[in-house]
Amino acid sequence: MLTSLASSAFAFALALTGASPAPSVNPGPGPVSIADSIVIEKKAHRLTLYHMGRALRSYRVALGANPGLDKVMRGDRRTPEGLFSIEARNPNSQFHLSLRISYPSARHRDVAAKLGVDPGGDIMIHGLPNGRRKVGKFHLTKDWTNGCVALTDEEMEEIWSAVPVGTPVEIKA
Repeated sequence: MLTSLASSAFAFALALTGASPAPSVNPGPGPVSIADSIVIEKKAHRLTLYHMGRALRSYRVALGANPGLDKVMRGDRRTPEGLFSIEARNPNSQFHLSLRISYPSARHRDVAAKLGVDPGGDIMIHGLPNGRRKVGKFHLTKDWTNGCVALTDEEMEEIWSAVPVGTPVEIKA
């Protein structure tokens, strides 16, 4: 279930239908090869799949509502930064497909412990909320997730087919 904050932000993005959505970067024709790493650049709002150091495909993404900051605790709506991996795949997610990122890292747990807070979890790469496929790229008009990385359903299907469990993920500022 979408939290009310994420739901409100998503509804706001839906309302901006007059905006021109940004296209995928290097969408390329045909299926995507198996990726051996993922790099997410928060400032550029870009997720890139790599194979043996070569970029396969890049996508524009929506992030958590505070994309300029690293995740510290549950509920801060920030997308984490650091080195992670894909630890699970969920075909029955409340969003169109999801890949679980191995957040929190040891560093994130240590920072949260020092602050006496819960570091949170459930950080995913996912498609749009189920039933919202028609929104398409208009979801990019505002960062609306609770710290996850969101794409269109079609883009998520490409990524889903290319990313196995264990794939390293680097999330940069």
